[in-house]
Amino acid sequence: MDVDVLTWTEVATITTTLADAVAADGIPDVIVGIVRGGMVPAVLLAHHLGIRDVRALEITHTESDAVNAAKSDRPVLRNSASLGRLAGGNALVVDDIAGSGDTLAAARRQVVLGGAASVRTAVCLLNLANWLSCREAAGGDAGEREPTYVGRRTSRWVVFPWERS
Repeated sequence: MDVDVLTWTEVATITTTLADAVAADGIPDVIVGIVRGGMVPAVLLAHHLGIRDVRALEITHTESDAVNAAKSDRPVLRNSASLGRLAGGNALVVDDIAGSGDTLAAARRQVVLGGAASVRTAVCLLNLANWLSCREAAGGDAGEREPTYVGRRTSRWVVFPWERS
């Protein structure tokens, strides 16, 4: 099994690259981390960008943390109240990895419903193996699933440092 085990140093490099790209387009008012995997990079990005308003949104698409874990048919939203009201601000939604882009799309919709005036998305990694097959299934149109910022691309299962015990 091809597995990419990331180090904290690699995550720091990826989030610095993402922060530079985000800053070049303007600092958001709020960062929304997708619980659980997106919270660590969300906090790192908040520190890089000098943003104190960090929110959480619990959306899950995999049924466990196991390598090649089964996915639910669509992302499941839990505790939408954790997002709060965004009052017309500019939001950056952050996740650790995007496979199909479905979780990002669901998070983007929730953030818009929460009142954000604009929403950008950032992922540490884009899993090309999943991404390309999902694009083909959608007729090549990624639409709202397309991340605004991608730190790195991979075709392997990824284990992040916070997932290891």
